[in-house]
Amino acid sequence: MDLKGKVAIITGARRGMGRTHALALAKAGAKVVVSDISLEDCQKVAKEIEKQKGEALAVKCDVSKKEEVDKMIQMAVSKWGRIDILVNNAGICQFKPFLEMTEKEWDLTLDINLKGYFFCAQAVAKQMVKQKSGVIVNIASVAMGQQGIGFPNIAHYCASKGGIVGLTEALAIELAPYNIRVNAVSPGMIETPMISSVKQDKKTIEAILSRVPLRRVGRPEEVSNLVLFLVSEDSSYITGSTVVVDGGWLAA
Repeated sequence: MDLKGKVAIITGARRGMGRTHALALAKAGAKVVVSDISLEDCQKVAKEIEKQKGEALAVKCDVSKKEEVDKMIQMAVSKWGRIDILVNNAGICQFKPFLEMTEKEWDLTLDINLKGYFFCAQAVAKQMVKQKSGVIVNIASVAMGQQGIGFPNIAHYCASKGGIVGLTEALAIELAPYNIRVNAVSPGMIETPMISSVKQDKKTIEAILSRVPLRRVGRPEEVSNLVLFLVSEDSSYITGSTVVVDGGWLAA
């Protein structure tokens, strides 16, 4: 899975899965834009990549703000002349019972988790159309409803992740004529800062793992390996798909 000469943008890349996605793609040879809301944290990840003799550009970007997304794209194109890969990874998950959820809390989650994906995908696709090639991978979740599962106290998160799957399928159809592939990855319970509060509740984490055949939490690298495959030429006939990485959770 050789990505030499490719330019990749990873959103939400300062920690967790975003960081491991950035490191994995850089290790495969891609030049990586490390993007998130903290420039300092992005610079730390960029330095990790550079220590591995890779190339990286740290960019502060709030994906819910179109002007910041457009600036990020301009910076990437200005530095490297093209964009070959987008991994839409930025996201938040705030626990709140549905009956107590405020409009502000709903809007914040949808703005980052879904509208942010739209902003980034549209801005990147306009560049990819010029190149007549490109790959977009959207990070969804098993909490996506339909073929996935619902989850209590995160209705806004579930709605956003289900929306990502629908967005992925629509974009795959619209962008296929330009040789642009679009797929989604739906992780289950992965060891990231996002699940720290869940792990603190022993009963909750035990209940979740009792439904996972592999009986463990996944590692970020196990998701990044799939992302790497989907952005490489090894998956050249795969588009419009949602691939689950959940230790067998949905199968059970």
